[in-house]
Amino acid sequence: MKNLNIASLRVTETIKLSELPTEVKVNKDHSQLKKKLKKIRHELSEIQDKMYAHNKYSVLICLQGMDTAGKDSLIREVFKEINPRGVVVESFKTPTNAELEHDFLWRHYKALPERGKIGVFNRTHYENVLVTRVHPEYIINENIPTILKVDDIPEDFWQERMKQMVNFESHISNSGTIVLKFFLHLSKEEQRERLLRRLEEDKHNWKFSPGDLEERSHWDKYQECYEEILNSTSTEKAPWFVVPADDKELSRYIVGKIILTELQKYTDIQNPELDEEVQDDIKKYKKILSDSKE
Repeated sequence: MKNLNIASLRVTETIKLSELPTEVKVNKDHSQLKKKLKKIRHELSEIQDKMYAHNKYSVLICLQGMDTAGKDSLIREVFKEINPRGVVVESFKTPTNAELEHDFLWRHYKALPERGKIGVFNRTHYENVLVTRVHPEYIINENIPTILKVDDIPEDFWQERMKQMVNFESHISNSGTIVLKFFLHLSKEEQRERLLRRLEEDKHNWKFSPGDLEERSHWDKYQECYEEILNSTSTEKAPWFVVPADDKELSRYIVGKIILTELQKYTDIQNPELDEEVQDDIKKYKKILSDSKE
């Protein structure tokens, strides 16, 4: 697409979110975007089929963004042509009692995709240095021996957790998981309009919660936390991409295009060759099947 440099969306140096666009002025036509995305979906499906047969890699797609950033609809539109058995979506909400009985990364390890599959984390392990940082009282629920109250949380607590997340991603990357992380960069005004639509359109009322407004009141703190996350945890093995999200059609196309471009770099993902003995006897097997026709 003209005037859109997708490579520039990758976080490779220190960024300031306030200086990055939430909308890109490009030559765009939504009908054309849908056609381009359809082609991308088809190519992603073919890669996943090969990846399943190859059985060496898995893919982890991490999606983060403020409420109403469009994560759910993006997942639906980008991955809907992939074999349903080949893509698994995990959504991480408030930890359950069972999850709180383990370390904070346990539930994310459990949800990692098998070889040959694409896993999508709708909200991710980064919630552990995002929501808990805006609401540090949530950390008390983890029953960490040295933290009995908020004042016990060490100054470097969040930085240490981010280091652990980088190590987690490095570990799974070394084991064959391709990690790609996307921050859907939404403007505060666009969020306001989307929340209003939830209230004005009956079919979307169910999506609204008064808690949405409470979290919106912490907008600046969330932006500050996201900025530190992006600057501290974007690595060669698990890069972050900051995707302008005010236009849903465009953000879906961008995410799909980046995923396809990154996966195409793995030229070793190919269908395995047929066993030599089977290959030598293909004519024989064809004859057996032909002769057995009823």
